Order: sequence, then structure tokens, then C-alpha cells
Amino acid sequence: MTDPAGPRRLGEFGRIARYMRPLSEGFAGARGLRDDAAILDPPKGCSLVVTTDTIVAGVHFVGDEGPGDVAAKALRVNLSDLAGMGAQPFCYALNLALPQSLEDAWLEAFCAELAAEQARFGLHLVGGDSVSTPGPVTVTLTAFGVVPAGRALHRDGGEAGDDVWVSGTIGDGLLGLEAVRAHAHGPQAAYLIARYRRPEPRLALGARLVGVARAALDVSDGLIADLAHLAEESGLAAEIAAPSVPLSEAAAEHLAGHPERFADLLTAGDDYELVFAAPPAARADIEAVALETATPVARIGRLLAGAPGAVRALDKAGAVLPIDRTGYRHD
Repeated sequence: MTDPAGPRRLGEFGRIARYMRPLSEGFAGARGLRDDAAILDPPKGCSLVVTTDTIVAGVHFVGDEGPGDVAAKALRVNLSDLAGMGAQPFCYALNLALPQSLEDAWLEAFCAELAAEQARFGLHLVGGDSVSTPGPVTVTLTAFGVVPAGRALHRDGGEAGDDVWVSGTIGDGLLGLEAVRAHAHGPQAAYLIARYRRPEPRLALGARLVGVARAALDVSDGLIADLAHLAEESGLAAEIAAPSVPLSEAAAEHLAGHPERFADLLTAGDDYELVFAAPPAARADIEAVALETATPVARIGRLLAGAPGAVRALDKAGAVLPIDRTGYRHD
């Protein structure tokens, strides 16, 4: 589809040639985006891992972010899915639905940031589509990763008695979104906003957990909800000690003034950390992996026999923490 070109719009094929084709340079199978499809040859002995996510202005990002922040988030949330399966980035495809009122300067900045991001994470653009829309900016990105054949991490491998671990810190995504909406300023707000807008995919950790963890996924919908997915697929329940859940300094400071919000931090999502299960015998290996990859991890609970997918969080007194909802849902 060719979009009507406005006074500062090149049209679909002009935009592809100027802004997107350079993003494919260095990946032979992309063929300079001159064909309707790409050719993917994964490294010998590896399987392809494929994931896709759509982010929509006003739903997944506030809508007043700069194009660079939108580009970074679109790529990183997909890479987080790859990390949750122990895969490394290989390439990606991109579909853009942009309002006709959006000038080419927006797309130029968007693609410039994608160039920086793909250089950082080691992958290239191999195809996609670009259309006009009467609705909000909508970005769909499909990421391809590679993992040694038969070695990918899944949600359904947990066993009763396994430790539950989580990487990084939890709750920053929610507080970052709230800081954006409140136009908050200061070092703490800046940290939280960066965590919301540019999450850090735990790729190095995910790859090193292959053969160590039994089950894993990334935390996108909320720690409780995503742990429930892992537990359900493993046919188990889960229990966590809420005080063991790692918090950033900014989140801990917020919680000190608003202790009633603990459940919100556990369920809000947008953290893009990894939650994973591993046998107790693997504790030393996991701590070594965390050190090698410079990724903090915390042991927060265990899998146990019970109603599949049931998760309970215990407070410091050992009482069940009341949780009204488990995580974000697209209804």
C-alpha cells in the first residue's frame, strides 16, 4: 500500500529506502528489503525462537514520548521474550501504522534510535510493512532469536520443591508510568521513567540459565500473574515471601510512604525481568551466573503441589497478602 505523500512525507517506498533499508545492512537474508520476504538461515545446531508484540500509543506508552523511546521499547519488550526462553537476538521484522499527520522527521528519529538499539543488541531489520492509519501510532515488532536446538527454556518445566527466582527489581514499571503521567522530576523519577520507557532485556542471564533453570518467562503482565503462568503450565502452585521480592531504592522509598501499595508493585507489570524456577541444588550455579552476567537475582519462593496456577504471597509475619488482581490483562 502506498500512502498519499504530504508536504513532508516521502511515501511508503521512499521511507523504506531512506530510513529502513540501512537497518538491514549486514544481514544477507534481508536482501536490502528489496523482496517481499527475507531468507533466514539460523546458525548450525540452533533453533529459531520467534516472538511478536504490538505497542499502541495511549495503551502501551503514554503517547507523548519521543520517537526514540518508542523505538527502544518496541524492540526491548520483544527481546525480553527471547531472554525468557534463553535465546539470543538474530533479526527482527517491523510493521508500522502511522497517522498521516506524522511527519517524516518522526520516522527518521525512530529509525535512528533503532539503528543504535540493534547495534547494541546485535541484530538487524529483515522486513515488515508501513501503512497509514486514522488511529494512534501502532508499532508491531517480530523478533527472531536463536537457541541451541532442544535447549530453549519453557514455562512448563517446573517441579515441586523448585526455588522461584526473579532478576533485577520489581515495581519500577508501574512507578515509572505514574511518574510520566505526573510529569515528575528529580533523580528518582528519572530513574523510574527510564525503567518504564527503556526496560533492560535480560539476554545474558537468560542464555546462561539454559541447562540451569527448569522453567522461565519474562515479567510483562506482573510478577504474580507471570509466576502463575509458569506454575499453571507446570501443573503446580507457587508461594513467595513478599519481603524477599527485590525493590529498587526508588520503589522502596515509595513503599515506605505508601505500604498499602505493595500488592500493586507485585501485579502491575512492565518490569521485563525474568522469573524462573530451578532446583535447590542449582543455587550456587545461579549465583555464579548472576555474577558472570552482572545481573542481580533474588530467591523469592518455591513451587509446590496445589491448584495449578495458584500463587500466594506471604507478608513478613507469614500471613497471606491480600491481592485483588494478579496482573495486567488485555480485555
